Amino acid sequence: MNKTGKKIFINGNEAIAEAAIIAGCRFYAGYPITPQNQIPEYMSWRMPEAGGVFIQAESELAAINMVFGASLTGTRAMTSSSSPGISLKQEGISYMAGCELPGVIVNMQRGGPGLGNIQGSQADYFQATKGGGHGDYRMPVLAPSTIPEAIEHVMTAFDLADMYRTPVMLLSDGILGQMMEAVEFPVYKSKKKLPEKDWILDGAKNRKPRSVFSLMMQNPTILEKHNYKLAEKYKKMETEVIHETYLAEDAEILVCAYGIMGRICRGAIDMARKEGVKAGLFRPVTVWPFASEVVSKLGKKAKKVLVVELNLGQMVEDIRLAVEDNKKISFFGKPGGAVATKEEIFAKIKELIK
Repeated sequence: MNKTGKKIFINGNEAIAEAAIIAGCRFYAGYPITPQNQIPEYMSWRMPEAGGVFIQAESELAAINMVFGASLTGTRAMTSSSSPGISLKQEGISYMAGCELPGVIVNMQRGGPGLGNIQGSQADYFQATKGGGHGDYRMPVLAPSTIPEAIEHVMTAFDLADMYRTPVMLLSDGILGQMMEAVEFPVYKSKKKLPEKDWILDGAKNRKPRSVFSLMMQNPTILEKHNYKLAEKYKKMETEVIHETYLAEDAEILVCAYGIMGRICRGAIDMARKEGVKAGLFRPVTVWPFASEVVSKLGKKAKKVLVVELNLGQMVEDIRLAVEDNKKISFFGKPGGAVATKEEIFAKIKELIK
């Protein structure tokens, strides 16, 4: 059933799955892990209904490699998992990046390290933005803070994947995956002029055979040349920066947060403004590429910078590099699946103005 143009009360996981289908995803392979299980559950009936293929793989490793294979045919393909499962997919993600294959990977982060727990977390920022797999590769990473935004970002992710022939990650968390909001699914229309998929392997009838670059035991000269080619592509990807600010232009206390914490921090900033404290928010939407120039400009104007994350300090390193004044920067984090409240964040803001 087509859900575009209809207002629906839906949870984040199911909204992400439906958005993928609306964006033209016709292959999904996944493996169960909480808190993203509603994505494969939803895809199990919705994907065949849409004329696509759903596979519950035997493992996370199998799922990412099935996406690899589907992508070779030109099909829009997706997989999803949660933190430990994404770790298992890293080799396949690196192979996709090296072979220049598009695909979307959804990470509903949970508390860690190790198996951890099933609560929402933001402890996978390093893994997502610094290349969690092996080799010199990068991939765009989008971090939504609301369910409507997650829907939009899924569609953007498929466009970026096809535009640059690259895996793209949607970095969310168990909170956003489980919460519910009223949303209206848009009719999908690409915002980019996407290149023709003249590289896909779909048979060689009436044309010359094709091949996708193989990473298997290449000599150093060939692999070096390929890496330089990829580096040029990553440089072009750096233009795809998306960010949001809230009351940041005159902010004396600049709060930096992404994803669900960006949403919670808005409430703390509203509390601060009511008490006459000039607090504002910088929220990166693409956590790679990162809006370094924006936070640098805002950070230089602010007296203090507070970074808030559901971890023990990861994005804060990118903020430090951008602001270049560690004396200004403070950090407040909650690890292991604990969630900071707007009241706690407001208390930290007040500490900074003493």
